[in-house]
Amino acid sequence: MAQRGIQPDSAKFCCSICLDLLKDPVTIPCGHSYCMSCIKACWDGEEHKEIYSCPQCRQTFTPRPVLVKNTMLADIVEEMKKTGLQAAPPDLCYAGPGDVACDFCSGRKLKALKSCLVCLVSYCEQHLQPHYQSPAFEKHKLVNPFKQLQENICSNHDEVMKIFCRTDQQCICSLCSMDEHKGHHTVSAAAERKERQKELGVSRQKIQQRIQDTEKDLRVLQQEVVEINRSADKAVEDSEEIFTELITLMEKRRSDVKQQIRSQQKEEVSRAEEVQEKLKQEIAELRRKDAELEQLSHTEDHIHFLQNYSSLSCLSESTDSPSTNIRPLSYFEDVTAAVSELREKLQDLLSEEWSKISLTVTRVDVLLSQPEPKTRDEFLQFSRHITLDPNTANTWLSLSEENRKATVMRAGQSYPSHPDRFIRWCQVLSKESLTGHCYWEVEWKGGIDIAVSYKDISRTGTVDACGFGCNDKSWTLFCCDMNCHFEHNKIKTKIPVPVSSRVGVYLDHRAGILSFYSVSETMTLLHRVQTTFTQPLHAGVWLHLHSNVDTTAEFV
Repeated sequence: MAQRGIQPDSAKFCCSICLDLLKDPVTIPCGHSYCMSCIKACWDGEEHKEIYSCPQCRQTFTPRPVLVKNTMLADIVEEMKKTGLQAAPPDLCYAGPGDVACDFCSGRKLKALKSCLVCLVSYCEQHLQPHYQSPAFEKHKLVNPFKQLQENICSNHDEVMKIFCRTDQQCICSLCSMDEHKGHHTVSAAAERKERQKELGVSRQKIQQRIQDTEKDLRVLQQEVVEINRSADKAVEDSEEIFTELITLMEKRRSDVKQQIRSQQKEEVSRAEEVQEKLKQEIAELRRKDAELEQLSHTEDHIHFLQNYSSLSCLSESTDSPSTNIRPLSYFEDVTAAVSELREKLQDLLSEEWSKISLTVTRVDVLLSQPEPKTRDEFLQFSRHITLDPNTANTWLSLSEENRKATVMRAGQSYPSHPDRFIRWCQVLSKESLTGHCYWEVEWKGGIDIAVSYKDISRTGTVDACGFGCNDKSWTLFCCDMNCHFEHNKIKTKIPVPVSSRVGVYLDHRAGILSFYSVSETMTLLHRVQTTFTQPLHAGVWLHLHSNVDTTAEFV
């Protein structure tokens, strides 16, 4: 390591990288010398580059210079070691990139130890001594070195700025206070610092309180993460067990059906084979009797014919009345149909229940509540593209603009029959199901309900069952002639604020927040709902005939 007591000239034989006496010195093309290992390590870190540079003068070389030991320098360094000289002490460390250099050093500059706010100069330890030794510098203020000393100089008058102008909120020099800042409220920089120091203390207290609050929130979230991981692992384990039981039950039922079919198959085949054997025996007997009758028919002896005819022509009971009634074998086709019906019912049940399960999973939320957006730009960050579902549109509605606009028509439209279609009321729902954070806007004319609804709202029946806002499955804002009211489950809330021709709808499904805004130059809150949504929602509109204008609703 470096030792104190070195002669000043020995610093010339120190490596500027390790600051020790040169070891295996090499001289690169620009003339600067380094330890062989130091410059190699420096350049090895630049292997990904094609250009190599000197750490001191930054001269560049291409290709990488070949390093050869400087024998003369090596001999000089060895002689210096024999005379007891060592490397440069730490306080003679030279300034490198990013360091504040001593302004008094000539040639290669040392690192500054302090900066003087009066002299506006930075000093190394050697050049700083007068500030410690001479009474003339007693009132000078020394601080840790920093580069921006010239920022304390007035750019107009080249004087040190010691005054603060409260009128213009800037630092000035004494000449500024008598010139462009004349008559302004000015104080000394020290006085302003004292006031600002008090504010800084208050600000720090607020920051420290926020740190404490945030750390508390962090601890809560960390615990929540532990709990949600534990809960998720338990839910996965329980779900796997339940589904395994369901699969086992289905496997058992499959095995039971297979075994029952095979058992019935065996029984039916056995019965059929038994009947087959009887029929074969009966056929053989009938063929024997037929042969005897044929032989009798050829006899020429009338007496022999008459004596044997009665016994040969008499048929047995089973021959006259067949013992089996052959039917089409369709028994097991009915089994297939029954199993197919079970599969369809299970698919429908799983589809319905899966939506509930999926929604239950997505409702898991451990994050701290997020504030509702304030500006339109903030709302638009959650913008959703809404398209209307033609299969839900009432036949008196016409959809256009890529199914983003609905218009009430004076004649019915030719839509195909569909179970999702609203039959009595001029309503339509969106194709998209909405969860999480969503925002959309509706441009309207005439009389209109701007709504959100569960998908399973009734399509037929009374207005209480189907109409948006008339039941517990839908929420709506009715707008007509710049007036509006909110309705849910037949409960109306009058809104005294006029509504513009564009309404914004904000949904935070997890938090159960539904807000309606009048959109113009500003966002004006019309109504906010705080509830619990149990299913995904769909955007919807209900259009009413208006005497003066065509009623339209367009999602924009």
